[in-house]
Amino acid sequence: MLTIIISQGFSQASSTDKKGDNQVAAVADSNSITKVVVGQDRLAYVDKGDEINVRVGNRGLSILESLEGKLPKLEVEKYDNDNPLICEDNDDNKDSKEHRRSHFKGHWAGIEVGFNNYVTDNYNFSLPAGIEYMSLNSGKAVNFNLNFSQLSIGLGRHIGFVTGLGLNWNNYVFDGNNNIIKDSGGNIINDPYTEPLKKSKLATLYLDLPFLFEIQIPTDHHRINIAAGPIGAVKISSHSKVVFENGDKAKSDGDYSLNMLRYGVTARIGYQNLEIYGTYYMTPLFRQGKGPGGVDLFPFEIGLAFSI
Repeated sequence: MLTIIISQGFSQASSTDKKGDNQVAAVADSNSITKVVVGQDRLAYVDKGDEINVRVGNRGLSILESLEGKLPKLEVEKYDNDNPLICEDNDDNKDSKEHRRSHFKGHWAGIEVGFNNYVTDNYNFSLPAGIEYMSLNSGKAVNFNLNFSQLSIGLGRHIGFVTGLGLNWNNYVFDGNNNIIKDSGGNIINDPYTEPLKKSKLATLYLDLPFLFEIQIPTDHHRINIAAGPIGAVKISSHSKVVFENGDKAKSDGDYSLNMLRYGVTARIGYQNLEIYGTYYMTPLFRQGKGPGGVDLFPFEIGLAFSI
């Protein structure tokens, strides 16, 4: 009986050694990963001996061997797009500063639609006597912005700086039966019409460059966005246009003594991709001393922004 017991013990040890060798071989063989790519989805199967990983697309299932002899442990994971074996939600990666910074995305690129107007140097909407011809039809004086470029510089997951480029169209639609012209001295003066006008405006086009500081406040699965900062612009073109009651039109290109460069402050607040924006320029619309009646007019805008 003693001989039989010793013989069985040696047999089990030998079996275990062979099994261990097979496990090592299996792990070594697992270095070769077979992948089948269909369209944009990725299928991968990895056998590590004590762990099996199955991935379809960016989702995966890990089956871990239980050391207590219980049922295998199952884990559902989300993978990144570059490495099917590295989990995107790994705690070390998720908590790293680089990860948080790289995932910050500001709100600038998109389109903006709103109203524009101007005030005097004491923030007064009422124009001084003698330049009433500069009064605007506030319901038709609209602006349109196309922000086509954006760069986000993350300080964290929900905080950072945003800059970019945008095109800014302003339409200053006059309320009276007039337009404006520039005299020989470069001063802006009234250009009245005896024939009734259907529409009269001064139009400008600027290239904008903002530098915003943005904070994003998480709410459930969405965010409230708050951003503010300085904004600069360079004038690209300007013209005046009148439309007569009979449908005839007259357009005149010119610089109209407008400031070539301007700067101001802008702010926006919104929920997800819909925001309210406002911009005030501290540079007068016209060059110093060339404005109507020598009065400085400071333009501003307010409206809705749809970021992408």
